Amino acid sequence: MGGDPQGPQCHPPLSAQPGQGGGMTRSRSSTFGVILLLAVLLGNPGRAVAADEAHIFIYHRFGEPRYPSTNVSLSVFADQLQVLKAAGANVVTLGTLLGHLRAGTPLPERCVVITVDDAFTSFGAGGLPLLRRFGYPVTLFINSDSIGSAGYLTWDEIRRLARAGVEIGNQSASHDYLLDRRRGESPAQWRERVRCDLLRAQETLSRELGVTPTLFAYPYGEYDPELVEIVREIGFVGAVMQNSGVVDRSSDRFLLPRFPMGGPYATMAGFREKLALRPLPVTVLAPSTPVRLEESSPELIIVIAEGDADLSRLQCFVDGQPTCLVTRHPTRAGTYFVRAREAISGRRNKYVLTAPGRRKGEWFWFSQLWIRPNRP
Repeated sequence: MGGDPQGPQCHPPLSAQPGQGGGMTRSRSSTFGVILLLAVLLGNPGRAVAADEAHIFIYHRFGEPRYPSTNVSLSVFADQLQVLKAAGANVVTLGTLLGHLRAGTPLPERCVVITVDDAFTSFGAGGLPLLRRFGYPVTLFINSDSIGSAGYLTWDEIRRLARAGVEIGNQSASHDYLLDRRRGESPAQWRERVRCDLLRAQETLSRELGVTPTLFAYPYGEYDPELVEIVREIGFVGAVMQNSGVVDRSSDRFLLPRFPMGGPYATMAGFREKLALRPLPVTVLAPSTPVRLEESSPELIIVIAEGDADLSRLQCFVDGQPTCLVTRHPTRAGTYFVRAREAISGRRNKYVLTAPGRRKGEWFWFSQLWIRPNRP
């Protein structure tokens, strides 16, 4: 995967029809605000989802224990859906949620979105029947080059899903590390290669399904301002990451967080706790991109709005450990400097900021993603 598309596969940007909230339609530059929300396993399991907030969950595999990092057992998935039913959750498609965000209208109470990435066969065989049993909609993101390969759904199966109401989104053609630059590749060449990859998937999905997706999922959850701009220019109305967190009406439509439901996160306790989390109202002042090249302990400068979070108990974590230094600006109210005490490792890592609410059992969350491209 990851080869360059050729010739006529790359066309001018596609535009969504006016008024469309997302999903699929038949057929420029804005301020890049990095507001990310990431959850860990704490919270108040008894608290209902707040009004004007939404929780998006991401799944990959269902009942495939040989892939533990991305799998959820069918029994746990069924129990999670039962929790949503008992809580009176309004489960909607991602397109419906984006319609509210675009229009500025209130979000449904107890709003939840279920998304599935990669179109593995276990979704059709195990995940979808359970969703149908509960009457819940779902948004499926497809990397088009993989369809029909071993372990993936076929185009005939996806056509049947689409006709049955499954919302389809684009996850690129190649499912490559889109931020990686090839040897000798100029910024302009990188941009064109990535743009063509996304458009190639659009063309394939349009040809196979008769519709053009308006929703995008960043492969591996990786993005930077340039990639976000490409996604906007192509004509998508919104995009999702793989950072967990809570959506509210101030969320950037092209950087929507999702709670991972695979591996150690795919538990009933974790699911209930995530449903109880609130978004920490953070605005990032610097840096403007999550990409870090050689900086081992990047500094994050943020403003946190006053609200229900008890900021006197604000903490920061790296890899689940409280190993960040959080310093309040001496004169600017609500401004904080955040830096890891030790070098952070890996291709992807993050700072996680937490604060309890002023009400008992309430927790607020924010995270900043860091990416080192061209790393394993």
